[in-house]
Amino acid sequence: MSSSSATLRQSQGASAAPVSRARTILAGSVGNAVEWFDWTIYASFAIFFSSQFFPDGNETTALLATFGIFAVGFFMRPVGGWVLGIFSDRYGRKAALGLTILMMAGGSLIIAITPTYATIGIAAPLLLTAARLLQGLSLGGEYASATTFLAEMAPPNKRGFYSSFVFFSAAVGILAASAVGWVLTSTLTKADMASWGWRIPFLLGAFGGLAGMWIRRSIPETEAFSHAKKAGVEKQPLRTLLRDHPREVLRIVGFSILTTFAFYIFVAYVPTYAIRQVGADPKTAFAANTVALIVFMLVQPLFGILSDRIGRKPQLIFFAAGYLIFFYPLMTTLGPSFSSILAVELFGLVLYAMYTSIAPAIMSEQFPTSVRAVGIGAPYNLVVALLGGTTPYLLTWLQSKGMERWFFYYVLAGAVITLITFIRMPETKGQSLK
Repeated sequence: MSSSSATLRQSQGASAAPVSRARTILAGSVGNAVEWFDWTIYASFAIFFSSQFFPDGNETTALLATFGIFAVGFFMRPVGGWVLGIFSDRYGRKAALGLTILMMAGGSLIIAITPTYATIGIAAPLLLTAARLLQGLSLGGEYASATTFLAEMAPPNKRGFYSSFVFFSAAVGILAASAVGWVLTSTLTKADMASWGWRIPFLLGAFGGLAGMWIRRSIPETEAFSHAKKAGVEKQPLRTLLRDHPREVLRIVGFSILTTFAFYIFVAYVPTYAIRQVGADPKTAFAANTVALIVFMLVQPLFGILSDRIGRKPQLIFFAAGYLIFFYPLMTTLGPSFSSILAVELFGLVLYAMYTSIAPAIMSEQFPTSVRAVGIGAPYNLVVALLGGTTPYLLTWLQSKGMERWFFYYVLAGAVITLITFIRMPETKGQSLK
């Protein structure tokens, strides 16, 4: 038996060597951190670089155009979830994870070195769009591949804990992006940020991708995939998915409505919203976002462990009900101070962590191994594309019309649908994967 096979078999059982498990979790999740760093800096720094890719004119128009490209990138996510999900189900989780991080780093490098509109004209926004399409394709495949990898390597009674590292690593990447924003806005002037400072985080993302690729070389293939491959891969996985698992597909859609809103409001957009809508200082907004993300990151394993003990449904119902009751009053009282922004961020992110810590587990528990990656990737990323990709644009447009409260009602409607889905879903704690 090869050493990699031995490590993999150890990682599947309760008697696994802690060092081997930790090393495998690190290799499986590091790329997710890089992916989310690269993805988040676009939304976080759009307020600074939007004017560089479009003709001189109205600042709001340039920002809307930049978020429009942000939304376009989202529509590649279901394609990535479908194409790279099929790739993962056919060729393995390891191969898919290596491909997705390479694509994401390449997209960041393109953005970092693209000249401005003043230099190359219409080619600037076209290159920006191409980079976002590449990143959208990558992220759509990354989530499904990382989710299935960590869920398949976990013992049934610890799957909630193992799965918590998908969003723990995502939080690391998002936190790094927020921290970079905090440092840059504290040391550079607004003019410097708009001129060249915004390029720094995109370069960091590209170099981080190279480091992630090196670490991921040590990832072993999951035993669940190896067994499924011996039985034969699905020749038409999407058709099989829709024919044999329609209820599970709809369940993933229901899961993803409120959770998509939660992510893009409290992780990516609250700093921009606070700066533009209530006049918060950029340093204050990024500082509050950074502190809240630290808390979000640290509670992931705790909620994962909790779900392995009390079940998935209690946490999920508490999360959705909390948003339904408290989201509107908190968002409408957001102020420019650090304490006000932090309170709103902590509300959104701690409740959201009750879902994210176990999302990979509950999604993986819906499907058999042969269609697991595409079963997660296709419906999940379709919802993210339709709702998450349009969130910054829609909220910015409604703000410009003085109608942002209508967006809050939109989120509350999503909370109702997701809450009903959680109530009706079966409990999956401790079950073996199919």
